[in-house]
Amino acid sequence: MSTKRETDFLEDVDLSREKLLNRVFYGTLVVASLFGLVMLLLLIADVVWESYQAFVTFDIDLGNYLTATSSSRAERAGFGASILASLWLMALTAVLAFFIAVGCAIYLVEYAPENRVTRLIEANLANLAGVPSIVYGLLVLALIVNDAGLGSVILAGAIALALLIVPIIIVASIESIRAVPSSVRDGSYAMGATKWQTIRQVVLPKAMPGILTGTILALARAIGETAPLIMVGTMLHATRYPSGPLSSFSAMPTQIYNWTYQADRMFNGLAALGIVVLLLFLVAMYALAGYLRKRYETDGGSISNV
Repeated sequence: MSTKRETDFLEDVDLSREKLLNRVFYGTLVVASLFGLVMLLLLIADVVWESYQAFVTFDIDLGNYLTATSSSRAERAGFGASILASLWLMALTAVLAFFIAVGCAIYLVEYAPENRVTRLIEANLANLAGVPSIVYGLLVLALIVNDAGLGSVILAGAIALALLIVPIIIVASIESIRAVPSSVRDGSYAMGATKWQTIRQVVLPKAMPGILTGTILALARAIGETAPLIMVGTMLHATRYPSGPLSSFSAMPTQIYNWTYQADRMFNGLAALGIVVLLLFLVAMYALAGYLRKRYETDGGSISNV
């Protein structure tokens, strides 16, 4: 009897306005969620179309483009030296950033006392992750390139990029290490393991999927950075292949940046092709991150022998 009265009462209430607001709110959330995806698809479509136009209009030899060095003449310019320089940069940046960041994260989580100083360090690391990249370029220009006399070489660019991504890797590593359950550590100690053995053979294998994912995503950001490399002093044209960490260079983003403001329209087509190559590198790095995460989740699922 009471249910019938409640139903009759609800039938008398006009809920059309609330239902309309609910549908508008739902539609707004869907549009907001799809905004980033739509913008990315538009960007990729524009770049691919520009690259296709460059092939058709200027008859670009793809093999020569991917292997030749750059040149002031568009018909002779290639992207090979910039690709190799970016590979050098990523290798050195990964070596410089990974061990520093993971070591810092292990100290903060496993060894540092829970006090105000530790919380202050962690808060500043989070703030450093948001510092504009050009600031790191200016810092390396002043301290490493000029004062230390290293010059505008690949190692200086790698130091600038490592400074940029170290806070990101530290934050990701801290979260990954903290996500390892305390019961896993307690089990290791109960078997007679030392703290270092527990960290090396129990905690790190468990946390490695998150650490590697954060590292590769940070490197994917670094490979597209232009501002710090311009501050360090890269070449406008990569006219020769880099032979080592102390070689002068022009990385992929700086070479693309240089081509985009050239008067010759063929340079703009070369820049569009360069963006496609850079995007392919990013896709490969994301795929590598997914592969490593899946592999370590499988291998690290069981606790190693202590």
